[in-house]
Amino acid sequence: MKSVIFGLFLILVFTSVRGQNTIGLPEVVNYTKKNYKAGTQNWAIRQDRNGIMYFANNEGLLTFDGIHWKIYPLPNKTKVRSLEIGIDNRIYIGGENEFGYFSPDQNGILTFVSLKKLLQKKDLGFSDIWNISSQNGSVFFRASNKIFLYEDSTMTVFNPASHWRFMGKTSQALVAQDAENGLLRYANGRWEKYMGPGELPGEYLSTAIIPLGKDSSVLVTMENGLFILTEDRAVRMKSPFVDKISDERIYNATRVNKDLIALSTTLGGCYIVTNKGELVHRFSTADGIQNNNILSVFSDKDQNVWLGLDNGIDFIAYNNAIKNILPSEDGSGYASIIYQNQLFIGTSNGLFSVPTGKFSDLSFAKETFSFVENSRGQVWGLAEINGHLLMAHHEGIFEIVNNVARPIAMRNGFWGFLPLSGIYPVSRVAVGNYNGINFLEYDGQEFHTAGSVPGFDVASRFLCSDIQDENVIWTSHPYRGVFRITFQGNGGSTSRQYSVREGLPLSLNNNYVFRIKNKILVSTEKGIYQYNPAKDNFEASAFYNSIFKRPGILYLKEDKEGNVWFVRDKQLGVVDMSGGKSRIIYLPEMSHKMVSGFEYIHAVDENNILVGGEKGFYHINYKNYKQNKNSIGVQIRTVRTMGTVDSLLFGGYFGEVNEVKKQPDSQILHIANRLNSIGFEFSSTLFSQQSSIEYAYLLEGLDQSWSAWSDKSSKEYTNLPPGHYTFQVKARNNFGSESTVSDYSFVILPPWYQTFWAYIGYALIIVALTYLFYKWQEKRFVRQQQKYQEEQKRLQYLHQLELEKNEKEIIKLKNEKLEAEILHKNTDLATSAMHLVQKAELLSKLKSDLVKITKTADNEKTSEDLKKMIKVVGDENKVDKDWGQFSKHFDNVHSNFLIALKEKYPNLTSNELKISAYLRMNLSSKEIAQLMNISLRGVEVSRYRLRKKLQLPSEVNMFNYFLGFHVDEAQHGPSPSSEPGAPQPRSSELRSP
Repeated sequence: MKSVIFGLFLILVFTSVRGQNTIGLPEVVNYTKKNYKAGTQNWAIRQDRNGIMYFANNEGLLTFDGIHWKIYPLPNKTKVRSLEIGIDNRIYIGGENEFGYFSPDQNGILTFVSLKKLLQKKDLGFSDIWNISSQNGSVFFRASNKIFLYEDSTMTVFNPASHWRFMGKTSQALVAQDAENGLLRYANGRWEKYMGPGELPGEYLSTAIIPLGKDSSVLVTMENGLFILTEDRAVRMKSPFVDKISDERIYNATRVNKDLIALSTTLGGCYIVTNKGELVHRFSTADGIQNNNILSVFSDKDQNVWLGLDNGIDFIAYNNAIKNILPSEDGSGYASIIYQNQLFIGTSNGLFSVPTGKFSDLSFAKETFSFVENSRGQVWGLAEINGHLLMAHHEGIFEIVNNVARPIAMRNGFWGFLPLSGIYPVSRVAVGNYNGINFLEYDGQEFHTAGSVPGFDVASRFLCSDIQDENVIWTSHPYRGVFRITFQGNGGSTSRQYSVREGLPLSLNNNYVFRIKNKILVSTEKGIYQYNPAKDNFEASAFYNSIFKRPGILYLKEDKEGNVWFVRDKQLGVVDMSGGKSRIIYLPEMSHKMVSGFEYIHAVDENNILVGGEKGFYHINYKNYKQNKNSIGVQIRTVRTMGTVDSLLFGGYFGEVNEVKKQPDSQILHIANRLNSIGFEFSSTLFSQQSSIEYAYLLEGLDQSWSAWSDKSSKEYTNLPPGHYTFQVKARNNFGSESTVSDYSFVILPPWYQTFWAYIGYALIIVALTYLFYKWQEKRFVRQQQKYQEEQKRLQYLHQLELEKNEKEIIKLKNEKLEAEILHKNTDLATSAMHLVQKAELLSKLKSDLVKITKTADNEKTSEDLKKMIKVVGDENKVDKDWGQFSKHFDNVHSNFLIALKEKYPNLTSNELKISAYLRMNLSSKEIAQLMNISLRGVEVSRYRLRKKLQLPSEVNMFNYFLGFHVDEAQHGPSPSSEPGAPQPRSSELRSP
């Protein structure tokens, strides 16, 4: 790029400048207030060694790192009018009634330090600080009524004779303009005369001073032109162009490189001129900047130009090898050609031409495009054949003669031309049109139409000749497939479609045919296929598919150096063959700028690659593009905690603003565990190649390898465990050049329960718990002894209880045995009682029968005998003697029940005692009546009387009562309740009162 500019400078020295712009202009990037989110006006621009840009903005100090904008307001919220980076690497700023410097704090966050506090009260009356200059470690601040000198932490004030109008630095000294005394020079601690009013025009206003050489400088004035300052004189620069633009008010200036100066105006935009004041480029609203009122201009370390506007910021990629060519205000670019030292550009608005001059780089041509008459509309193709310039147009075929389009055929729209012979002059030309292929024939002086391919109606925008046979051409349609056209000897022609049977993929969509390196190639959705003439079919190309890796190629074009240009996914790239080994280089600056579906590349030579775009054409100086040596760097700009608390941990600086250094140990943060989610922002300050930059990162202590390359400029990590970490990031551009690694170290502290003091606490707790455990064990041992003793006592007690239980068990068994014996004896008594009952019944029946017989006996003797028998039976039926035996036996079985009952109730009769005994035996009323030889009613009456004498309630069962009656009860009183487990009375007893 520098060699091209220097060549331009030499040419311009010998040519007159007419004030015309070059046809190719660098890309302009507009940053509006909405982009940087600060004030409208930007009064000064600087860049530090790390590449960070600084702007004196209406709302504070504005910074830009290529991706992130940040604003740092002043304490009094006033405008920042000026800024300068001092030799101490601080960034000094001047504002309204304020001045000082910004310096990073311990966490790398810019903090403002005011120097106003060093002033005496009488010197506080100043308004705006318009200029700041640094010299020999001292910093000068200029207001209209004072100049402040900050040196060794002290402040010196200089008052003007009239008022201070300007301050700046020449190649040798610091100068200031006093309205009354002219230019003064600072020397020996005071301002002395440098250039008097007579040596410069009256009432001039200096706006910039630019070093020109070792002993000279350029003084820029607002309306009086430029002056060359030497040691003792000022000479006006003889430049008609500068004199011409002085009316536009030159507000600022800067050096772009050793040969070029940028002049910014408040009315006409920005001009790039040579050291002799000759125009090279102009940038105005018509050329892409936002407005023509430019307050500041600056050239960065890569020689790109920044403009601080009255409303916005513009970046001009001045050192970029890609430029935009706009033949008209709008219109897309479709075709181009150089014919008779003129560049013809075919657009959607027609055909334009411009003389190319003798520039090796066509973009530096300094002429004006002219419109080719009769060419209005889409121009699809241009070709020089037999010395004639032909144009394929939406409305037909034209020949361009003397900048006028003359029609040849007006029947249809045409795409482009393909000569059917390599022999000059070409006699026949194929022309692809909207509905097939037509032919032109040359008669030696001009072209005439000569028919078409019969029966072929496929739109043929892509045409290429066969490798071996001049009578064969190939064409394709994005949605109808690939076709081969063969010309016959009789002048006719035939067409044949190539599809799956000939080796191509099944889908007919997106098939494009090209001739590259004398090979017929077809780009498909499955990759690149190459024609095999011997087999008359297509085969997948191992060579090209290994280069491109994946399908999607929409356009291929070979240049003179053997490089293959291509378009894929709206990106422009080139397979570069210059290094002996193919490599792909993408040009991200061209992404999404071409006309989708109508891509066009014209490779003139390595200095001139023309690419059709949505807005005109783009010119690529590929030789310079590859030689671009701008170094790529990367910086970590912010480190934040994330989550409920969003806190800035690191502000982007490891030292002062202008220092390039690694992170010092003092800046390694120890971050609380509750803030263990960390986010990083990083960027590269290669401003002209932002779209091509990719990043990779690694967090030492967590990640095992570098991440994949991507354009993402931030990374977040959540829930990091305690430990020491180092975040590393690197950047690379589209050439594969990588930056050095930038890193940031930090420590995630353990949670409070894992800290040193926590472990001490844990140790103390363990000691205390051990002691408490010992005491507890001691008490537990005592308790165990007590428990053991109590247990022994309990066991002894239980043993005693067991013995008692055994004794009771024995007694119980004995009782059960006795009860069984009693039950058995009761059974015997019941049997005996029943026997007595049966005996009484038998004797009664016998006596009754004998009485009946006596009454009927006739024999007196027989009657007497019968009476004797009746007397014997009657005596036998008396149960008194039987009752005595029964009662005696009953008392033996029932523990003297009758005796105890008689003692308890002495008024009981003999019959009542009998009934009591029979009830204890659980006999029914019927059985008792038979035993007592009384009626059943008599038994019921006797029982009732017995209940009365015993004073038993009606609800007490007499059987249960007698069953539980013992001798001790006769002494202490009976219990109306029955013994548990006693036999239940018969149903007849339950029903008796």
